[in-house]
Amino acid sequence: MKHIKDIFFDLDHTLWDFDKNSEITYTIVFKKLNLNVDVSSFLSAYQPINKEMWKLFREEKIDKETLRFRRLQESFEAINMSVSDAVIFTIAEEYIYHLSQQTHLLDGAINVLNYLKPKYNLHIITNGFAEVQVGKLKNTNLEMYFDVVVNSEMAGVKKPNPIIFEKALTMAKATKENSLMIGDSYEADVLGAINYGMDAICYNYHKDDLPQAINQVNHLEELMNIL
Repeated sequence: MKHIKDIFFDLDHTLWDFDKNSEITYTIVFKKLNLNVDVSSFLSAYQPINKEMWKLFREEKIDKETLRFRRLQESFEAINMSVSDAVIFTIAEEYIYHLSQQTHLLDGAINVLNYLKPKYNLHIITNGFAEVQVGKLKNTNLEMYFDVVVNSEMAGVKKPNPIIFEKALTMAKATKENSLMIGDSYEADVLGAINYGMDAICYNYHKDDLPQAINQVNHLEELMNIL
């Protein structure tokens, strides 16, 4: 990895602890709206549904508003709870508002960024929504680590589309030969980068069965032994 000069990170599920922050946010929102929802049961249904909705969103099969509505609608249906469309829209709005204010990072994130920052140019490529991702970076004090932050709304496409990688590298004045992508999604982050012509490392904390040729780490601090 001695040829690497620019490192591009994914944000959610890679540095920012999406699952923990999402759980806290739904707890806040349900309490605020006086909804008697068992958060644990809700999240058990919600997490795989949300993952599928994001896959459809990446593939341009649904838009942002549909994602935000359907992930809630289908989750409530899965736990046999009747919730009106109006309430679902309110939950969706409140969730987005409170989510970016949560500050839990994945274990080792700050140590790794402090280690990498003096050695490399660091950047973000995220499929997340612009208004939420900006808040996440600001409220966690992560923004000081990154020179360029590119989201899918800026690029007009989502990872793994090569256009978003091209946009990020152009803004960072980086070359694909000297750039590295680090993210948790094999499809969006790793294959997206590799197919574009970049090196990639999968942060495989969910321990998915990946092809042997794929560079991977199970903990962020393992990056300090590679880079």
